[in-house]
Amino acid sequence: MPYFDTASSAPLHPVARQALLAALDEGWADPSRLYREGRRARLLLDAAREAAAEAVGCRPDELVFTPSGTRAVHDGIAGALAGRRRAGRHLVVSAVEHSSVLHAAATHEADGGTLTEVPVDRTGRVAPGAYAAALREAPDGVALACLQSANHEVGALQPVAEAAEECAAAGVPLLVDAAQSLGWGPTEGNWSLLTASAHKWGGPAGVGLLAVRKGVRFRTVPPTDEREAGRSPGFENLPAIVAAAASLRAVRAEAAAEAERLRGLVDRIRARVPELVPDVEVVGDPERRLPHLVTFSCLYVDGEALLHELDRAEFSVSSGSSCTSSTLTPSHVLRAMGVLSEGNVRVSLPRGTAEAEVDRFLEVLPGVVAQVRERLGAPKPAQAAVAPDPDPEPEPEVALVVDSLGKRCPIPVIELAKVIGEVPVGGVVVVLSDDEAARLDIPAWCEMRGQTYEGERTADRGVAYRVRRRA
Repeated sequence: MPYFDTASSAPLHPVARQALLAALDEGWADPSRLYREGRRARLLLDAAREAAAEAVGCRPDELVFTPSGTRAVHDGIAGALAGRRRAGRHLVVSAVEHSSVLHAAATHEADGGTLTEVPVDRTGRVAPGAYAAALREAPDGVALACLQSANHEVGALQPVAEAAEECAAAGVPLLVDAAQSLGWGPTEGNWSLLTASAHKWGGPAGVGLLAVRKGVRFRTVPPTDEREAGRSPGFENLPAIVAAAASLRAVRAEAAAEAERLRGLVDRIRARVPELVPDVEVVGDPERRLPHLVTFSCLYVDGEALLHELDRAEFSVSSGSSCTSSTLTPSHVLRAMGVLSEGNVRVSLPRGTAEAEVDRFLEVLPGVVAQVRERLGAPKPAQAAVAPDPDPEPEPEVALVVDSLGKRCPIPVIELAKVIGEVPVGGVVVVLSDDEAARLDIPAWCEMRGQTYEGERTADRGVAYRVRRRA
């Protein structure tokens, strides 16, 4: 069964498995002890740290191992904020950071700190100069800025080197979440702190990395102990750490060749999906992106149903669709980008993916999407295919109200698509919806279908979205 969700967690690399088994026999003792078994464990730990530091691009004494990537993010943000408390209590992050960064930011705000979210464009990237502007316009002294190296949902590579220079010019440290990119190569630029997670590159789960450059003011938030330079308390999971470092070195050795091969497969998916499936939006930057990841969204499709059907067809994929989450709210990444969220599919190919697996995915996908659309009563592609009228004749305004209250994505958009032809060109359809996803998906539908989105207003129940027919 093809596994196409390596952005969530990569399969264990063979080198990681071998190193893990060997370290279980050799690295079980306490590396802080002076007897023979302890010294042997310490040698393994030191060697793993040196290998990981070389891959990160820092000194070994600047890097510690944590129980997870999330723990590394939380400890890194908390430690930098605490160390620079006298500089200010303002935190700057991008709007598309991983949830671990946003959760830490929410905790900072709850503790009385302030926050700026730097917006992104429709490809998911922050603009050049965006961090310099955010630092300049901050209402308080800035203690820390955070920027991911690559986005976990759409694969967009962020301008980390440029942002690091902007932060350095302002005297503000930059923390980089490199979880998605570290297996493909080092993070460029003059960053100050860096975090990563081993299970993203094929190491075992339960190992994170936190690098803090010398000279960065950092104060570990207690309680802590004497292990890992006092920055990550608790007994080290030495076998997992050894396996993580060994697999990182192995995937880096394979990265260049595998990136070129997987980029070709992803390019095929990016090109073929819009040809094979009507009403699809491929999202994310087409060039400045991770080599193995592609995301697309399908109109008139329930994301959860689509993922279930692909699973029945033996394909494991992921989604940022609101329909696949318990909160029924769109992915914060897709929301920040302003792109379609319904029917969202993220394909992230593991190393070694065969061309035949991608070809079969492309064979299966059109039928699966059509099946889900038919089940939901979506308009046929021929019915939905319209061309915008560049200069429509003025008509008396006619308003048609569609009551979609209590209905979840993609039903409000489907009902809009079915009735838009019932009003004359220039007429208005008002969609009443209490589904948070409608705020994103109705404007996205208008852009895809050549109609005019005129905004929203609060209704007695839910929100009223105005769409003017232009086609």
